[in-house]
Amino acid sequence: MPMRSGREFIEGLRRSPREVWIAGRRVDDVTADPVFARPVQSIATLYDLQVSPEHRDAMSHRDNDGGEPYGASFLIPRSQADLVKRRLSMKVWAEASFGLLGRSPDFLNTVLMAWAENADFFGQRGPQFADNVRNYYKHCRERDLFATHAIVNPQTDRSKGSHEQADPFAHLGVVEETKDGLIVRGAKMLATHGPTADELLVYPEPGIREGSERYVLAFGIPCATKGLKFICREPFDDGTQNAWDHPLGSRFEEPDAVCVFDDVLIPWDRVFLYGDVKMGNAMFGEASIRNNTGHQTAVRGLAKCQLLVGIVIALTQAVKSDAHLHVQQQLGELLGYLPLIEGAILLAEQKAEPTGRGAIRPAYAPLQALRLHIPKFYERIVQVTQTLAAGGLLISPTEADLRSAVGPDIARYYKGAGIEAEERIRLFKLAWDATGTQFGQRMLHYERYYAGDPVRVSAAYYREAGSAHLLAMVKRALATG
Repeated sequence: MPMRSGREFIEGLRRSPREVWIAGRRVDDVTADPVFARPVQSIATLYDLQVSPEHRDAMSHRDNDGGEPYGASFLIPRSQADLVKRRLSMKVWAEASFGLLGRSPDFLNTVLMAWAENADFFGQRGPQFADNVRNYYKHCRERDLFATHAIVNPQTDRSKGSHEQADPFAHLGVVEETKDGLIVRGAKMLATHGPTADELLVYPEPGIREGSERYVLAFGIPCATKGLKFICREPFDDGTQNAWDHPLGSRFEEPDAVCVFDDVLIPWDRVFLYGDVKMGNAMFGEASIRNNTGHQTAVRGLAKCQLLVGIVIALTQAVKSDAHLHVQQQLGELLGYLPLIEGAILLAEQKAEPTGRGAIRPAYAPLQALRLHIPKFYERIVQVTQTLAAGGLLISPTEADLRSAVGPDIARYYKGAGIEAEERIRLFKLAWDATGTQFGQRMLHYERYYAGDPVRVSAAYYREAGSAHLLAMVKRALATG
């Protein structure tokens, strides 16, 4: 069955042990480890939603050939109705996780879909590479696999290209070509959910320098591949956080990892691109990656911003600080961000671009504009939340305190305006978990760099968006003088 349940996802991980390192210890079974069990369950919950009677029709698609239904995030859109279906499907997962799962399965599914639709781009290096892309897409779609990616080089000497580093394999590169495939060595970052996904995609980012040919790689392999290890950041939750004190961090922690390749064999049928600097630099634009990932990113980002705006409104109402004009002004500002995000999503669908191969893709400009502005919106929402909550963010006791001998004091002195102490405390804990804890700060930092270096993203938007119509308007205004 192409569409998996959460149980089937977990069983698949259990059958595929991988090398994972965290806090100085090796983990083989991520499904049973206290650090990873909750992140695994958060993804499993999404898969359960996908096959639930309530959402199955909205989140599945069946081709006209009568084959098995598959997840709608794999759907290659050929009409605006298809784009709407994809959005509504992605919205289910985004709202279920409040947009806090940056690496839900639909994100990389959009990459696989875009690659398969434009497989001829990869075929420029030989028809076998186009076939590899199409077959890999089908492989992941038919098994409903969860893919993550690692596309950034380690931060070694950033003034130099990959081929200029002191260690020639500080960055992932080809050691040797063999009859069976490529032997690769080195590291890539940042694999969010890398230890807990089924497949790992590697592909190049733009900005590759001439001479770095052996570092230009695009491929997909199982996370359980021999020689591949994941070295994780320090966990924020060791499995002991409770939902009362950490309502978000206890449910939506995502492991981040550096991927280390120790002479890993990439079979030829899993290789999509290598050795071509020009193609590596062109891939993001020509393979429609940004259009399609931007669609998913915007839907998820909207849900995340909606949660934070809802939190700040609720906490100001809890103490009636929203009666003040300056508070209303700031809340109005934040509320104003939400229709701007939603409007850009709808505009991207309405102005969808034909690919020339019978498919369409969401318009680039509105979605890339959101890549620029959602991180700024989100940072501002966090700032306003912390400002309006003020010292209330720092006084919340724990659930254990509330149930202890000082419980009556807490019940008396922690009340809000018309709400009891426990409700007020839990609301402010939610705000702190969203903005101030390690979990909350990761959420903020993640958004800052989710789309890449914000300076480069802005500069690229200037170069690519096109301004001819604006300059023509200027000329027309001058002519009327």
